[in-house]
Amino acid sequence: MKNWPLLIETNYLAESLHDPKLLILDTSSAANYAEHHIPGAVHIAPAELQSGVKPAVGKLPSIEALNALFTKVGLTPDKHVIAYDDEGGGWAGRLIWTLDVIGHHNYSYLDGGLHAWLHAGHPTEKVANHPAPTKQDITIDSLPIAEIEDFISLLDNSQLAIWDARSPEEYRGEKVLAQRGGHIPGAVNLDWLELIDRDNQMRLKDLTELQTRLNELGITADKTVITHCQTHHRSGLSYLLMKILGYPHIKGYHGSWGEWGNSETTPIEIGDQAQSSANTP
Repeated sequence: MKNWPLLIETNYLAESLHDPKLLILDTSSAANYAEHHIPGAVHIAPAELQSGVKPAVGKLPSIEALNALFTKVGLTPDKHVIAYDDEGGGWAGRLIWTLDVIGHHNYSYLDGGLHAWLHAGHPTEKVANHPAPTKQDITIDSLPIAEIEDFISLLDNSQLAIWDARSPEEYRGEKVLAQRGGHIPGAVNLDWLELIDRDNQMRLKDLTELQTRLNELGITADKTVITHCQTHHRSGLSYLLMKILGYPHIKGYHGSWGEWGNSETTPIEIGDQAQSSANTP
């Protein structure tokens, strides 16, 4: 089996599409999967990657639910997972974060996902794939997971960066999707949509330019970076981007604003983006 990088292009996958060690996981909408998917791809409904329990619906599913999910899709330790979606990487990134959480680190992200695959004219199929179930005994690695109690006392620590991947309107508190609006004190806002090149089949923008932007915001690789959105779906892409850029200390706050903004005790800031140390005169 060839050496698979984390970020792959469509031609790279097309050349090895029938490798028996691949497990292609499609986190597109059910409608798109039914209409056209990569041959051999197994569908994971995005909702299966979240607990769905209010108010923090984006939290990790239970161990039982994770065991059932990865039993159904046929995951085994020797499988190399190809993750893709139909939206530019949010759900695929959430899947990759989930794989990190369960200790499966053999994976790649298909840049541009379904959009790029279709644009390249590669083959698709409509028939759903149902692999043989595999026995799972999942344990949780807490390292990629951020919980409130882990970092609420560290908000003024210069070695911690919090990347809020929501829209600027949500960040400033103008658009409120929880009991309270605003943002975590000290968090830096970079909308996940700013990472996607919508004029280039939903691929990631130039990685060098994205790294420069992150550095300007103080989201640098020497820090522990926690990323979140409303449900840790959009921040699946910010987590994935940092993986691709080689950030060594990253976490996904799966409670996200659904938890923070619905708590009565968490501190909140309203208004414009806080200045990072990199931008402070």
